Amino acid sequence: MIDAAMASVSGNAKLRRRPAERKGSTIDQTILSPGAVSINVQEAFIVDEDPSRPPSPSDDGVQHDTDIRLPNHKAVVSHVALDIGGSLAKLVYFSREPDSKDHGGRLSFLKFETDRIDQCLEFVKRLQDEFHIQNGQKSGSMVIMATGGGAYKFYDEMKKVLGVEVLREDEMDCLIMGLDFFITEIPREVFTYNDANPMHFEEARADIYPYLLVNIGSGVSMIKVSDRRKFERIGGTSLGGGTLWGLLSLLTGARTFDDMLKMAEVGDNGAVDMLVGDIYGTDYGKIGLKSTTIASSFGKVFKMKRQGENMAEDLGGLSYDSGEDNNIIPSSQPTFKPEDISRSLLYAVSNNIGQIAYLQSEKHNLERIYFGGSFIRGHRQTIQTLSYAIDFWSKGEKKAYFLRHEGYLGSVGAFLKRQPRNWGRRNSSEEYPVVRPAIQHRED
Repeated sequence: MIDAAMASVSGNAKLRRRPAERKGSTIDQTILSPGAVSINVQEAFIVDEDPSRPPSPSDDGVQHDTDIRLPNHKAVVSHVALDIGGSLAKLVYFSREPDSKDHGGRLSFLKFETDRIDQCLEFVKRLQDEFHIQNGQKSGSMVIMATGGGAYKFYDEMKKVLGVEVLREDEMDCLIMGLDFFITEIPREVFTYNDANPMHFEEARADIYPYLLVNIGSGVSMIKVSDRRKFERIGGTSLGGGTLWGLLSLLTGARTFDDMLKMAEVGDNGAVDMLVGDIYGTDYGKIGLKSTTIASSFGKVFKMKRQGENMAEDLGGLSYDSGEDNNIIPSSQPTFKPEDISRSLLYAVSNNIGQIAYLQSEKHNLERIYFGGSFIRGHRQTIQTLSYAIDFWSKGEKKAYFLRHEGYLGSVGAFLKRQPRNWGRRNSSEEYPVVRPAIQHRED
């Protein structure tokens, strides 16, 4: 999560759990009236380290993210959930503790590239087999809860490969239900970022409305959430994760999004971007701009290109660079490192999203801004840039909030949609009213 330095903050308290539930609590009431169904999250905690757990799948395009331990959930879980977007398929499933006499189990989280949906379905098929081994054939068939555009695109393929019922759920509805669950139920899930404290955890809370959700997938949706399932999409931008992935695949040799993020970590955007210091030679303190503030993304490229062309003209049409073998290689253009390009473009996309999010929060009078979606991936530069944008434009009055499972909001929401009996929920036991969202589409 986020990176080694930030993960170590959470690792120091890896087994910190929610206090035990009091008698007569809402969890007991929900079991008696299971109209609003979710999992038993009493004493739930995020498993930061577990050396005994088998390693995650090593195939290309698969990522196993941090599990959530549910020590008090005892009922059989006969479903898994998939949120299939344009770039990634996100899977959530429940499993019992291996080789343990303890009650309960854990929620596990996996990502697959959507282009390799067959790999994802093969993994789900293995989960089906394990389910029948553990619970017997009399337990019935496993059900697939699906959301996102891929729930429709791959519907026939899922039914054919898995041979089970596939229930499709509205993606906006799932997205909000998943975020509400993480905010209200899971301790040490939501955090804010600053340089002095890279991962400051927020307490799980029930009084969460209204808020703004900025969901960054392939594109970006900005959603105003006023109450349980009362929400509307108030804006967004097409410049999201897909933009970064697409442009960097053209400009660099990276083949995966994670490769691009790794390059951005070691890049120097100052070799590509025009900074305030390049214009003024120092800070522009009067209006609060540091010398390292980006004045123009990719602003140096044109200038350096012109310099290269002028040099080529002076040398009779060519300039020359020395290769590693000391041969003279003709060149008329300056070269830019893929790492520097990656960092520059990451900043450009993230800064743009952060500023639009702030403007939407001001327009709709929303104090809390949550960032979700698979674009973030716990990446330090992305989180830092979004946090800085909100802090800068709000003059320190607002914060950006992030989640450790930010890419799984939709799949967790779909998981919670299934309604087996005898499941309880702590802060969200009231039955959800039937309110249709204003717009039921999001980019992913």
